[in-house]
Amino acid sequence: MSKLKITQVKSGIATKPNHRETLRSLGLKRIGDTVVKEDRPEFRGMVQTVRHLVTMEEVD
Repeated sequence: MSKLKITQVKSGIATKPNHRETLRSLGLKRIGDTVVKEDRPEFRGMVQTVRHLVTMEEVD
């Protein structure tokens, strides 16, 4: 099963509260943090919500 590598590239300080909560749910706390999650619709939806704050790439 493929995985998603998600990296935070912008700060969540001046964003909406639900965007900050989504970053925390993904496990991202600061700029430069990277997490690897399973490629599931739940995580893709979370990334879609904060797409302006993170980068995503698929890894095997």
